[in-house]
Formats: sequence, C-alpha cells, structure tokens
Amino acid sequence: MSVGLSIGQVAERTGLSVHALRFYEREGLLADPVRRESNGRRVYTEDDVEWLNMCIKFRSSGMPLDTIRKYTDLVRQGRGNERERLALLRSHQEHVAAQIEELNECMRVITHKVTIYQQHLDDGTADCLWVAPSTTADASAAS
Repeated sequence: MSVGLSIGQVAERTGLSVHALRFYEREGLLADPVRRESNGRRVYTEDDVEWLNMCIKFRSSGMPLDTIRKYTDLVRQGRGNERERLALLRSHQEHVAAQIEELNECMRVITHKVTIYQQHLDDGTADCLWVAPSTTADASAAS
C-alpha cells in the first residue's frame, strides 16, 4: 500500500491553500471521501490530487461550484449516468469556447491598437493619436 499525502503536501502540489482544500472537502467536491489517520489527520491519495487538479481547471474556466458538485455527484453514482456527465461537460465546453472567442475578439482589437501606436511612435507622429474630447472642445471654443 502506498503512503498517503498530507494536506500540506496536497496544498503544495495543487497550489490550493489548506483552507481551500478543507472547503473543497466540506462542499463535497472530492470524488472520494478523504481518509483520516487515527489522530484525525487527513490522508490524500494521488487520485485525490488528480481530481483536485481537474476541479481547479474547471474553476479556472468559470465552472460554478454547483456544477462541479453535480459532476462529482454523478461520478460518485458510478455507471449509468455517462450521458448526463457528457451533457454537463459539453455545456461547459461551449461556455468556455464562447469565452475564448470573446477574448480573441478583444485580442484583435488590442493588437490593432498596438500596431497603430507602434507605427506612430516609429514615425514620430504619436502626439496626434488621441486627444481628449475636453481638450478638443476647449481648443475649438478658443478659436
């Protein structure tokens, strides 16, 4: 039997704080119950670390805790609900794809602006890039 991992070791390997690990456990987000030693210390497995890393990716991609909990519950139930799991994952996949497309559009705008600014700086014409509307209005009124 392999030696388990302490909560501190799992925190180090996942980047989660000890507090966050306790939260994940309390919220029922782990696929398997965390084993305890006779002194009450938590003992994690490599499977727990893999599961937590997956949950971290889900959270980083914007998956709500309730959805992670639902997915975890489905996994705990075992065979027979694979279509439900797939539907849940596909739905989130579509959400992430939409986020990526929105970010790509943002990147296109930013890249365009960077190109313009770089060209004007290279040409020595950067002073005409953007004049605040109040400055333009003041200049017009004074003329």
